[in-house]
Amino acid sequence: MKRTRMIGASLLAALLLAAGAFYLGRKTAQPVDTSTTAPAAISTDGRKVLYWHDPMVPGPRFDKPGKSPFMDMQLVPMYADNATGTGSDAGVKISAAVQQNLGIRYANVRRIDASSSFEAIGSVQFDERLNVAVQTRVAGYVERLSVRAPMERVRRGQALATIFAPDWLGPQNEWLALRRSGVSSDLVAAARERMRAMSIPAELIRSSEETGTAQARYVLTSPVDGVVAELGVREGVAVAPGTTLFRIAGLHKVWAVTEIPEAQAVRLARGQKAKAVLQADTSQSFDGTLDEILPEINATTRTLKARFEVDNRNGKLTPGMLLRLQVAGPASTRLVVPSEAVIRTGRRAVVIVRKADGAFEPRDVSLGADVGDDTEVVSGLAEGEQVVASGQFLIDSEARLRSVLGTMGAPAATPAASASAPAVVTHQAEGKVESVAPDGITISHGPVATLQWPSMTMGFGKASPNAFAEIKAGDTVRFDFREGGPMGYELVSVQRVQQGAQR
Repeated sequence: MKRTRMIGASLLAALLLAAGAFYLGRKTAQPVDTSTTAPAAISTDGRKVLYWHDPMVPGPRFDKPGKSPFMDMQLVPMYADNATGTGSDAGVKISAAVQQNLGIRYANVRRIDASSSFEAIGSVQFDERLNVAVQTRVAGYVERLSVRAPMERVRRGQALATIFAPDWLGPQNEWLALRRSGVSSDLVAAARERMRAMSIPAELIRSSEETGTAQARYVLTSPVDGVVAELGVREGVAVAPGTTLFRIAGLHKVWAVTEIPEAQAVRLARGQKAKAVLQADTSQSFDGTLDEILPEINATTRTLKARFEVDNRNGKLTPGMLLRLQVAGPASTRLVVPSEAVIRTGRRAVVIVRKADGAFEPRDVSLGADVGDDTEVVSGLAEGEQVVASGQFLIDSEARLRSVLGTMGAPAATPAASASAPAVVTHQAEGKVESVAPDGITISHGPVATLQWPSMTMGFGKASPNAFAEIKAGDTVRFDFREGGPMGYELVSVQRVQQGAQR
Protein backbone atom coordinates (compact mmCIF):
# COMPACT_ATOMS: atom_id res chain seq x y z
CA MET A 1 0.00 0.00 0.00
CA LYS A 2 2.81 2.39 0.91
CA ARG A 3 4.64 1.52 -2.30
CA THR A 4 1.51 2.24 -4.37
CA ARG A 5 1.20 5.70 -2.80
CA MET A 6 4.84 6.46 -3.57
CA ILE A 7 4.37 5.48 -7.23
CA GLY A 8 1.23 7.65 -7.48
CA ALA A 9 3.03 10.62 -5.92
CA SER A 10 5.94 10.23 -8.36
CA LEU A 11 3.59 10.15 -11.37
CA LEU A 12 1.76 13.25 -10.12
CA ALA A 13 5.04 15.12 -9.67
CA ALA A 14 6.16 14.15 -13.17
CA LEU A 15 2.90 15.36 -14.68
CA LEU A 16 3.13 18.68 -12.84
CA LEU A 17 6.73 19.12 -13.93
CA ALA A 18 5.81 18.41 -17.60
CA ALA A 19 2.86 20.81 -17.50
CA GLY A 20 5.05 23.51 -15.97
CA ALA A 21 7.70 23.03 -18.62
CA PHE A 22 5.09 23.16 -21.39
CA TYR A 23 3.56 26.36 -20.00
CA LEU A 24 6.98 27.94 -19.54
CA GLY A 25 7.96 27.02 -23.10
CA ARG A 26 4.76 28.51 -24.52
CA LYS A 27 5.23 31.66 -22.48
CA THR A 28 8.86 31.98 -23.59
CA ALA A 29 8.12 31.31 -27.28
CA GLN A 30 5.03 33.52 -27.58
CA PRO A 31 4.85 35.04 -31.13
CA VAL A 32 4.65 38.82 -31.15
CA ASP A 33 3.55 41.55 -33.48
CA THR A 34 6.70 43.52 -34.21
CA SER A 35 4.65 46.61 -34.99
CA THR A 36 3.59 46.97 -31.34
CA THR A 37 6.50 45.41 -29.44
CA ALA A 38 9.01 47.23 -27.26
CA PRO A 39 12.05 48.96 -28.78
CA ALA A 40 14.25 46.54 -30.69
CA ALA A 41 17.08 44.80 -28.85
CA ILE A 42 20.76 45.30 -29.57
CA SER A 43 22.88 42.20 -30.18
CA THR A 44 26.34 41.64 -28.72
CA ASP A 45 27.95 42.84 -31.96
CA GLY A 46 26.00 46.12 -31.83
CA ARG A 47 23.43 45.32 -34.53
CA LYS A 48 19.75 46.20 -34.05
CA VAL A 49 17.52 43.10 -33.72
CA LEU A 50 13.96 43.44 -34.95
CA TYR A 51 12.75 39.99 -33.84
CA TRP A 52 13.71 36.31 -33.70
CA HIS A 53 12.25 33.63 -35.97
CA ASP A 54 12.59 30.02 -37.02
CA PRO A 55 13.93 30.00 -40.63
CA MET A 56 12.17 26.67 -41.25
CA VAL A 57 8.78 28.03 -40.04
CA PRO A 58 8.77 31.61 -41.34
CA GLY A 59 5.42 32.83 -40.06
CA PRO A 60 5.72 33.28 -36.26
CA ARG A 61 8.01 35.94 -34.73
CA PHE A 62 9.36 36.07 -31.18
CA ASP A 63 10.43 38.96 -28.96
CA LYS A 64 13.40 37.20 -27.34
CA PRO A 65 15.95 34.53 -28.23
CA GLY A 66 15.50 30.91 -27.31
CA LYS A 67 14.85 27.48 -28.69
CA SER A 68 12.31 27.09 -31.48
CA PRO A 69 9.06 25.44 -30.37
CA PHE A 70 8.79 23.85 -33.80
CA MET A 71 12.22 22.33 -34.45
CA ASP A 72 15.30 21.28 -32.49
CA MET A 73 17.23 24.50 -33.17
CA GLN A 74 17.76 27.99 -31.79
CA LEU A 75 15.74 30.97 -33.02
CA VAL A 76 17.56 33.20 -35.50
CA PRO A 77 17.61 37.00 -35.11
CA MET A 78 16.39 39.30 -37.90
CA TYR A 79 18.50 42.44 -37.97
CA ALA A 80 17.34 45.88 -39.07
CA ASP A 81 20.18 46.19 -41.59
CA ASN A 82 19.11 43.10 -43.58
CA ALA A 83 15.32 43.19 -43.20
CA THR A 84 14.98 44.14 -46.84
CA GLY A 85 17.52 41.63 -48.02
CA THR A 86 20.27 44.12 -48.92
CA GLY A 87 20.29 46.66 -46.15
CA SER A 88 20.26 49.63 -48.50
CA ASP A 89 17.36 49.43 -50.93
CA ALA A 90 13.65 49.74 -50.29
CA GLY A 91 11.67 46.77 -51.53
CA VAL A 92 12.22 43.06 -51.34
CA LYS A 93 14.89 41.29 -53.37
CA ILE A 94 14.40 37.68 -54.41
CA SER A 95 17.10 35.52 -55.90
CA ALA A 96 16.85 34.41 -59.51
CA ALA A 97 16.55 30.77 -58.45
CA VAL A 98 13.63 31.57 -56.15
CA GLN A 99 11.97 33.66 -58.85
CA GLN A 100 12.25 30.73 -61.24
CA ASN A 101 10.79 28.38 -58.66
CA LEU A 102 7.90 30.76 -58.05
CA GLY A 103 7.17 30.95 -61.77
CA ILE A 104 7.27 34.74 -61.86
CA ARG A 105 6.55 36.45 -65.20
CA TYR A 106 6.99 40.12 -66.04
CA ALA A 107 5.33 42.57 -68.41
CA ASN A 108 6.18 46.10 -69.47
CA VAL A 109 3.92 49.07 -68.95
CA ARG A 110 3.23 50.18 -72.50
CA ARG A 111 1.29 52.82 -74.37
CA ILE A 112 -1.10 51.76 -77.11
CA ASP A 113 -3.44 53.45 -79.56
CA ALA A 114 -6.92 52.28 -78.67
CA SER A 115 -10.40 53.39 -79.58
CA SER A 116 -13.60 53.20 -77.61
CA SER A 117 -15.16 51.03 -80.32
CA PHE A 118 -16.82 47.78 -79.31
CA GLU A 119 -18.94 45.00 -80.75
CA ALA A 120 -22.47 43.97 -79.85
CA ILE A 121 -25.08 41.54 -81.13
CA GLY A 122 -28.34 43.08 -82.30
CA SER A 123 -31.66 41.66 -83.46
CA VAL A 124 -33.35 43.03 -86.58
CA GLN A 125 -36.79 44.57 -86.02
CA PHE A 126 -39.22 46.62 -88.10
CA ASP A 127 -38.68 50.37 -87.98
CA GLU A 128 -42.06 51.22 -86.49
CA ARG A 129 -41.84 54.79 -87.80
CA LEU A 130 -42.31 53.38 -91.31
CA ASN A 131 -45.51 51.50 -90.47
CA VAL A 132 -48.60 52.56 -92.47
CA ALA A 133 -52.22 51.67 -91.60
CA VAL A 134 -54.71 51.06 -94.45
CA GLN A 135 -58.29 51.79 -93.32
CA THR A 136 -61.76 52.27 -94.78
CA ARG A 137 -63.82 55.36 -93.91
CA VAL A 138 -67.17 53.95 -95.00
CA ALA A 139 -69.32 51.00 -94.10
CA GLY A 140 -69.22 48.26 -96.66
CA TYR A 141 -68.12 44.73 -97.57
CA VAL A 142 -64.88 43.15 -98.71
CA GLU A 143 -65.82 41.74 -102.10
CA ARG A 144 -62.34 40.54 -103.06
CA LEU A 145 -59.12 40.13 -101.07
CA SER A 146 -55.96 40.40 -103.17
CA VAL A 147 -53.49 39.81 -100.28
CA ARG A 148 -54.54 36.84 -98.20
CA ALA A 149 -51.66 36.18 -95.77
CA PRO A 150 -49.56 38.23 -93.33
CA MET A 151 -45.87 38.96 -94.08
CA GLU A 152 -46.51 39.03 -97.85
CA ARG A 153 -44.29 41.54 -99.63
CA VAL A 154 -46.21 44.28 -101.43
CA ARG A 155 -45.22 47.12 -103.73
CA ARG A 156 -46.46 50.66 -103.73
CA GLY A 157 -49.75 50.88 -105.71
CA GLN A 158 -50.39 47.12 -105.54
CA ALA A 159 -54.07 46.13 -105.05
CA LEU A 160 -54.88 44.88 -101.56
CA ALA A 161 -58.70 44.47 -101.57
CA THR A 162 -61.91 45.51 -103.39
CA ILE A 163 -64.52 47.21 -101.18
CA PHE A 164 -68.24 47.58 -102.00
CA ALA A 165 -69.67 50.71 -100.29
CA PRO A 166 -73.45 51.10 -100.90
CA ASP A 167 -73.52 54.34 -98.88
CA TRP A 168 -71.62 56.05 -101.70
CA LEU A 169 -74.36 55.47 -104.29
CA GLY A 170 -76.79 58.14 -102.98
CA PRO A 171 -74.37 61.11 -102.98
CA GLN A 172 -73.06 60.19 -106.43
CA ASN A 173 -76.55 59.85 -107.96
CA GLU A 174 -77.54 63.20 -106.44
CA TRP A 175 -74.47 64.89 -107.89
CA LEU A 176 -75.08 63.37 -111.34
CA ALA A 177 -78.75 64.47 -111.28
CA LEU A 178 -77.85 68.05 -110.41
CA ARG A 179 -75.41 68.16 -113.28
CA ARG A 180 -78.05 66.96 -115.74
CA SER A 181 -80.78 69.36 -114.48
CA GLY A 182 -78.73 72.46 -115.29
CA VAL A 183 -78.92 74.01 -111.81
CA SER A 184 -76.44 76.60 -110.70
CA SER A 185 -72.81 75.62 -110.43
CA ASP A 186 -72.85 76.34 -106.69
CA LEU A 187 -75.24 73.46 -106.05
CA VAL A 188 -73.16 71.10 -108.18
CA ALA A 189 -69.97 72.15 -106.33
CA ALA A 190 -71.68 71.64 -102.96
CA ALA A 191 -72.72 68.12 -103.97
CA ARG A 192 -69.16 67.40 -105.03
CA GLU A 193 -67.78 68.63 -101.68
CA ARG A 194 -70.25 66.36 -99.89
CA MET A 195 -68.81 63.33 -101.74
CA ARG A 196 -65.29 64.43 -100.84
CA ALA A 197 -66.32 64.74 -97.16
CA MET A 198 -67.57 61.13 -97.28
CA SER A 199 -64.03 60.08 -98.37
CA ILE A 200 -65.16 58.96 -101.83
CA PRO A 201 -61.89 58.63 -103.74
CA ALA A 202 -61.25 61.25 -106.45
CA GLU A 203 -60.63 58.57 -109.08
CA LEU A 204 -64.05 57.04 -108.27
CA ILE A 205 -65.72 60.44 -108.77
CA ARG A 206 -63.95 60.87 -112.12
CA SER A 207 -65.12 57.41 -113.18
CA SER A 208 -68.73 58.31 -112.26
CA GLU A 209 -68.43 61.57 -114.20
CA GLU A 210 -67.07 59.82 -117.30
CA THR A 211 -69.57 56.95 -117.28
CA GLY A 212 -72.55 58.88 -115.91
CA THR A 213 -73.20 56.01 -113.49
CA ALA A 214 -72.62 55.97 -109.72
CA GLN A 215 -69.71 53.75 -108.63
CA ALA A 216 -69.80 51.82 -105.32
CA ARG A 217 -66.75 49.54 -105.74
CA TYR A 218 -63.21 50.76 -105.23
CA VAL A 219 -59.81 49.09 -104.87
CA LEU A 220 -57.55 49.68 -101.82
CA THR A 221 -53.87 49.87 -102.82
CA SER A 222 -50.64 49.77 -100.85
CA PRO A 223 -49.26 53.27 -100.15
CA VAL A 224 -45.64 52.06 -99.65
CA ASP A 225 -43.28 49.18 -100.40
CA GLY A 226 -43.01 46.70 -97.57
CA VAL A 227 -44.63 43.65 -96.05
CA VAL A 228 -48.12 43.08 -94.63
CA ALA A 229 -47.30 43.08 -90.94
CA GLU A 230 -50.97 42.84 -89.95
CA LEU A 231 -53.99 41.49 -91.88
CA GLY A 232 -57.24 42.51 -90.19
CA VAL A 233 -59.95 41.23 -92.58
CA ARG A 234 -61.08 38.25 -94.60
CA GLU A 235 -62.96 38.12 -97.89
CA GLY A 236 -66.70 38.74 -97.56
CA VAL A 237 -66.68 40.36 -94.14
CA ALA A 238 -68.39 43.66 -93.37
CA VAL A 239 -66.24 46.62 -92.45
CA ALA A 240 -67.03 49.78 -90.52
CA PRO A 241 -65.53 53.26 -90.82
CA GLY A 242 -62.10 53.44 -89.15
CA THR A 243 -61.42 49.70 -89.36
CA THR A 244 -57.72 48.93 -89.97
CA LEU A 245 -57.68 46.41 -92.78
CA PHE A 246 -53.93 46.20 -93.33
CA ARG A 247 -50.77 47.39 -91.59
CA ILE A 248 -47.83 47.76 -93.98
CA ALA A 249 -44.28 47.77 -92.53
CA GLY A 250 -41.59 49.46 -94.57
CA LEU A 251 -38.33 47.56 -95.11
CA HIS A 252 -35.97 50.07 -96.73
CA LYS A 253 -34.74 50.79 -93.20
CA VAL A 254 -34.80 48.50 -90.15
CA TRP A 255 -33.84 48.67 -86.51
CA ALA A 256 -31.06 46.62 -84.93
CA VAL A 257 -31.86 46.48 -81.22
CA THR A 258 -29.05 45.47 -78.87
CA GLU A 259 -28.18 45.62 -75.19
CA ILE A 260 -25.16 47.75 -74.27
CA PRO A 261 -23.28 47.46 -70.93
CA GLU A 262 -23.82 50.45 -68.71
CA ALA A 263 -20.10 51.33 -68.72
CA GLN A 264 -20.07 51.55 -72.54
CA ALA A 265 -23.46 53.17 -72.98
CA VAL A 266 -22.35 56.35 -71.20
CA ARG A 267 -19.77 56.93 -73.95
CA LEU A 268 -22.27 56.62 -76.83
CA ALA A 269 -23.86 59.56 -78.61
CA ARG A 270 -26.84 59.74 -80.90
CA GLY A 271 -25.79 59.70 -84.55
CA GLN A 272 -22.69 57.58 -83.90
CA LYS A 273 -21.80 55.44 -86.92
CA ALA A 274 -21.80 51.65 -86.84
CA LYS A 275 -21.12 48.82 -89.24
CA ALA A 276 -23.55 45.91 -89.18
CA VAL A 277 -22.35 42.49 -90.34
CA LEU A 278 -24.78 39.66 -90.93
CA GLN A 279 -24.15 36.95 -88.35
CA ALA A 280 -25.03 34.20 -90.81
CA ASP A 281 -22.84 35.62 -93.60
CA THR A 282 -19.99 37.92 -92.56
CA SER A 283 -19.38 38.93 -96.17
CA GLN A 284 -22.56 41.03 -96.12
CA SER A 285 -22.31 44.33 -94.29
CA PHE A 286 -24.65 47.30 -93.87
CA ASP A 287 -24.29 50.90 -92.73
CA GLY A 288 -25.95 51.89 -89.49
CA THR A 289 -26.41 54.87 -87.18
CA LEU A 290 -27.21 55.00 -83.48
CA ASP A 291 -30.79 56.22 -83.43
CA GLU A 292 -31.74 56.06 -79.76
CA ILE A 293 -30.59 54.82 -76.34
CA LEU A 294 -33.76 53.84 -74.55
CA PRO A 295 -34.09 55.41 -71.07
CA GLU A 296 -34.53 52.09 -69.35
CA ILE A 297 -31.88 49.94 -67.65
CA ASN A 298 -32.00 46.23 -66.86
CA ALA A 299 -31.23 46.05 -63.14
CA THR A 300 -30.13 42.41 -63.41
CA THR A 301 -27.64 42.69 -66.29
CA ARG A 302 -26.88 46.44 -65.91
CA THR A 303 -27.45 47.00 -69.63
CA LEU A 304 -29.40 49.53 -71.69
CA LYS A 305 -31.20 48.93 -74.96
CA ALA A 306 -29.94 50.82 -78.00
CA ARG A 307 -31.62 51.13 -81.39
CA PHE A 308 -29.47 51.37 -84.50
CA GLU A 309 -31.02 52.41 -87.80
CA VAL A 310 -29.64 50.14 -90.54
CA ASP A 311 -29.93 50.77 -94.28
CA ASN A 312 -31.85 47.92 -95.98
CA ARG A 313 -32.50 49.24 -99.47
CA ASN A 314 -31.47 45.90 -100.96
CA GLY A 315 -34.12 44.16 -98.83
CA LYS A 316 -31.77 41.43 -97.51
CA LEU A 317 -32.56 42.02 -93.84
CA THR A 318 -35.72 40.64 -92.30
CA PRO A 319 -36.93 40.83 -88.69
CA GLY A 320 -35.39 38.24 -86.41
CA MET A 321 -31.98 38.12 -88.10
CA LEU A 322 -28.87 38.65 -85.95
CA LEU A 323 -26.36 41.37 -86.74
CA ARG A 324 -22.88 41.90 -85.30
CA LEU A 325 -22.62 45.63 -84.71
CA GLN A 326 -19.18 47.24 -84.77
CA VAL A 327 -19.63 50.61 -83.09
CA ALA A 328 -16.84 53.06 -83.90
CA GLY A 329 -15.53 55.41 -81.23
CA PRO A 330 -12.84 58.11 -81.01
CA ALA A 331 -9.24 56.83 -80.87
CA SER A 332 -6.90 57.76 -78.01
CA THR A 333 -3.52 56.80 -76.54
CA ARG A 334 -3.68 54.78 -73.33
CA LEU A 335 -1.19 53.38 -70.82
CA VAL A 336 -1.98 49.71 -70.19
CA VAL A 337 -0.77 46.66 -68.25
CA PRO A 338 -1.97 43.05 -68.47
CA SER A 339 -5.19 42.63 -66.50
CA GLU A 340 -3.68 39.67 -64.61
CA ALA A 341 -0.98 41.97 -63.18
CA VAL A 342 -3.55 43.98 -61.18
CA ILE A 343 -4.41 42.95 -57.62
CA ARG A 344 -7.87 44.27 -56.74
CA THR A 345 -8.54 44.41 -53.01
CA GLY A 346 -12.02 45.92 -53.27
CA ARG A 347 -11.06 49.43 -52.17
CA ARG A 348 -7.86 49.86 -54.17
CA ALA A 349 -5.84 48.36 -57.01
CA VAL A 350 -2.18 47.36 -56.58
CA VAL A 351 0.56 46.15 -58.91
CA ILE A 352 3.99 44.76 -57.99
CA VAL A 353 6.70 46.82 -59.73
CA ARG A 354 10.16 45.45 -60.47
CA LYS A 355 12.70 48.22 -59.87
CA ALA A 356 15.93 48.77 -61.79
CA ASP A 357 18.03 47.13 -59.04
CA GLY A 358 15.89 43.96 -59.14
CA ALA A 359 13.88 44.71 -55.98
CA PHE A 360 10.07 44.54 -55.88
CA GLU A 361 7.67 47.08 -54.45
CA PRO A 362 3.87 47.41 -54.43
CA ARG A 363 2.26 50.47 -55.95
CA ASP A 364 -1.29 51.77 -55.84
CA VAL A 365 -2.75 52.56 -59.28
CA SER A 366 -5.91 54.12 -60.65
CA LEU A 367 -7.55 52.03 -63.35
CA GLY A 368 -9.56 52.95 -66.41
CA ALA A 369 -11.37 50.79 -68.93
CA ASP A 370 -10.49 47.24 -69.98
CA VAL A 371 -8.88 47.00 -73.43
CA GLY A 372 -9.06 43.34 -74.41
CA ASP A 373 -6.70 41.40 -72.12
CA ASP A 374 -5.17 44.66 -70.84
CA THR A 375 -6.34 47.26 -68.35
CA GLU A 376 -5.86 51.00 -68.70
CA VAL A 377 -3.77 52.66 -65.96
CA VAL A 378 -4.79 56.27 -65.34
CA SER A 379 -2.13 57.02 -62.71
CA GLY A 380 0.53 55.29 -60.62
CA LEU A 381 2.80 53.89 -63.35
CA ALA A 382 5.08 55.24 -66.07
CA GLU A 383 5.67 53.88 -69.54
CA GLY A 384 8.52 51.37 -69.67
CA GLU A 385 8.27 50.22 -66.04
CA GLN A 386 8.15 46.49 -65.43
CA VAL A 387 5.39 44.84 -63.42
CA VAL A 388 4.85 41.30 -62.21
CA ALA A 389 2.28 39.56 -64.40
CA SER A 390 2.09 36.34 -62.36
CA GLY A 391 3.33 35.30 -58.93
CA GLN A 392 2.35 38.55 -57.17
CA PHE A 393 0.98 36.78 -54.13
CA LEU A 394 4.09 34.62 -53.81
CA ILE A 395 6.24 37.74 -53.86
CA ASP A 396 4.03 39.21 -51.16
CA SER A 397 4.59 36.06 -49.07
CA GLU A 398 8.35 36.39 -49.57
CA ALA A 399 8.11 40.02 -48.51
CA ARG A 400 6.24 39.07 -45.36
CA LEU A 401 8.96 36.54 -44.61
CA ARG A 402 11.49 39.37 -44.73
CA SER A 403 9.44 41.77 -42.63
CA VAL A 404 8.55 44.19 -45.37
CA LEU A 405 4.79 44.22 -44.96
CA GLY A 406 2.80 47.09 -46.43
CA THR A 407 5.45 49.33 -47.96
CA MET A 408 7.99 46.53 -48.51
CA GLY A 409 10.68 48.96 -47.45
CA ALA A 410 12.93 49.83 -44.53
CA PRO A 411 15.19 52.83 -43.75
CA ALA A 412 18.61 52.57 -45.33
CA ALA A 413 21.59 52.28 -43.05
CA THR A 414 23.55 55.50 -42.66
CA PRO A 415 27.18 55.63 -43.81
CA ALA A 416 28.28 56.28 -40.24
CA ALA A 417 26.52 53.20 -39.00
CA SER A 418 28.04 51.13 -41.79
CA ALA A 419 31.51 52.39 -41.00
CA SER A 420 31.18 51.51 -37.33
CA ALA A 421 29.64 48.06 -37.93
CA PRO A 422 31.59 45.25 -36.23
CA ALA A 423 33.26 42.41 -38.12
CA VAL A 424 30.94 39.84 -39.68
CA VAL A 425 30.74 36.49 -37.84
CA THR A 426 31.27 33.42 -40.03
CA HIS A 427 30.09 29.86 -39.45
CA GLN A 428 31.40 26.57 -40.75
CA ALA A 429 29.69 23.37 -41.83
CA GLU A 430 30.06 20.33 -44.07
CA GLY A 431 27.55 18.85 -46.48
CA LYS A 432 26.61 17.69 -49.96
CA VAL A 433 25.87 20.07 -52.84
CA GLU A 434 22.35 19.47 -54.16
CA SER A 435 22.22 22.12 -56.91
CA VAL A 436 24.18 25.10 -58.22
CA ALA A 437 22.61 28.31 -59.58
CA PRO A 438 24.13 31.65 -60.68
CA ASP A 439 23.03 33.32 -57.46
CA GLY A 440 23.38 30.49 -54.92
CA ILE A 441 24.15 26.91 -53.98
CA THR A 442 21.76 24.51 -52.24
CA ILE A 443 23.53 22.29 -49.69
CA SER A 444 22.36 19.45 -47.43
CA HIS A 445 24.59 20.14 -44.43
CA GLY A 446 25.15 18.71 -41.00
CA PRO A 447 24.67 20.46 -37.64
CA VAL A 448 26.06 24.00 -37.24
CA ALA A 449 27.28 24.32 -33.67
CA THR A 450 27.78 28.10 -33.69
CA LEU A 451 24.12 28.63 -34.65
CA GLN A 452 22.79 25.54 -32.84
CA TRP A 453 21.24 24.34 -36.11
CA PRO A 454 20.39 20.69 -36.76
CA SER A 455 21.06 18.99 -40.09
CA MET A 456 18.99 20.47 -42.93
CA THR A 457 18.94 21.38 -46.62
CA MET A 458 18.95 25.09 -47.47
CA GLY A 459 20.20 27.60 -50.03
CA PHE A 460 23.22 29.86 -49.56
CA GLY A 461 23.83 32.95 -51.67
CA LYS A 462 26.96 33.75 -53.71
CA ALA A 463 28.72 37.10 -53.84
CA SER A 464 28.93 36.87 -57.66
CA PRO A 465 27.67 34.48 -60.36
CA ASN A 466 31.23 33.29 -61.12
CA ALA A 467 32.11 32.47 -57.51
CA PHE A 468 32.95 28.82 -56.71
CA ALA A 469 32.77 27.84 -60.38
CA GLU A 470 34.53 24.54 -59.70
CA ILE A 471 31.80 23.30 -57.34
CA LYS A 472 29.29 20.92 -58.92
CA ALA A 473 26.14 19.15 -57.76
CA GLY A 474 26.97 15.99 -55.84
CA ASP A 475 30.27 17.34 -54.37
CA THR A 476 30.96 16.90 -50.67
CA VAL A 477 32.18 20.26 -49.39
CA ARG A 478 33.36 22.10 -46.31
CA PHE A 479 32.16 25.70 -46.40
CA ASP A 480 32.14 28.94 -44.44
CA PHE A 481 29.16 31.28 -44.55
CA ARG A 482 27.92 34.45 -42.96
CA GLU A 483 24.60 36.15 -42.42
CA GLY A 484 23.47 38.52 -45.18
CA GLY A 485 22.77 38.60 -48.89
CA PRO A 486 19.46 38.20 -50.72
CA MET A 487 19.06 34.59 -49.54
CA GLY A 488 19.68 35.36 -45.86
CA TYR A 489 23.07 33.59 -45.64
CA GLU A 490 26.00 34.02 -48.02
CA LEU A 491 28.94 31.71 -48.74
CA VAL A 492 32.40 32.98 -47.88
CA SER A 493 34.43 29.93 -48.99
CA VAL A 494 33.68 26.46 -50.34
CA GLN A 495 36.20 23.62 -50.51
CA ARG A 496 35.67 20.21 -52.06
CA VAL A 497 36.32 17.39 -49.53
CA GLN A 498 37.24 13.82 -50.42
CA GLN A 499 34.96 11.15 -48.94
CA GLY A 500 37.72 9.67 -46.80
CA ALA A 501 38.85 13.07 -45.49
CA GLN A 502 35.57 14.07 -43.78
CA ARG A 503 35.78 14.90 -40.13
